[in-house]
Amino acid sequence: MQSVFGSIIAIYRKELRSYFASPFAYVIAAVFWFLGALFFNSILGQLISSVALQDSLGGGSEPLDLPGQFLAIYLGILGSLSLFVLPMLSMGLYTEERKRGTLELLATSPIANWSVAVGKLLGAVTFYFTLTLPFMVYEAIAISAADPSMSFAQLLLGHLALILLAAAVLSLGMFISSLTDSAILAAILTFGLMLLLWVTDLISRSVSGPLGDAIGHLSLLNHYTQITQGVLDTSSLVWFASYIFLGVFLTAQSIEAFRFQRS
Repeated sequence: MQSVFGSIIAIYRKELRSYFASPFAYVIAAVFWFLGALFFNSILGQLISSVALQDSLGGGSEPLDLPGQFLAIYLGILGSLSLFVLPMLSMGLYTEERKRGTLELLATSPIANWSVAVGKLLGAVTFYFTLTLPFMVYEAIAISAADPSMSFAQLLLGHLALILLAAAVLSLGMFISSLTDSAILAAILTFGLMLLLWVTDLISRSVSGPLGDAIGHLSLLNHYTQITQGVLDTSSLVWFASYIFLGVFLTAQSIEAFRFQRS
């Protein structure tokens, strides 16, 4: 068991170093931070203007939950932006191994295929987590200045949902990258899969009754939205874990098939 963890940590460190050494990863980070900051200022400014207008009119019948509304809207925007960023983070997980000719070495090494997949996935998730840290700091500062204030637990819960969503998408994207030697094709196919999940979420909202509920359970975005709104349901965690496990399992099987073809 110790050697398994050692293998996962070794792959994790290698993958994380490759992200921080890649100029393309910094370009992705710069665009993500720029758009995130832009939406942060825009949403916060609009909500503050709405509250000021409401106060100037004598106030509404019910107090406005400004921190809660801001966090729900902003995390929804970050989730949507991430669906564009994550395919670019996952596209090189295995395609780069194919280009460098190291995929065959990985497939025939004593390290289990699933260990390699888990190490790569953890590296990608950690890099994405570092991308979201500045936003978490901004949100904490904004929420701490609000009166009445909001519990920071909801902020942490919302970012936990963001990381779970990223892990699920990266896991499926990793499987797609294991199928091709083209990073661009892997990114396009992963983005297409994200659009399918997006459409599934829209369909679940437009269909009522048991069928809509069933489709809603399949939607990652539906579970993500529930958690960001402070509703932590066990079924949501199970669905995220299922998507993550499915991506790792399919990736391991894909590499096993690659090894079988070469032998």
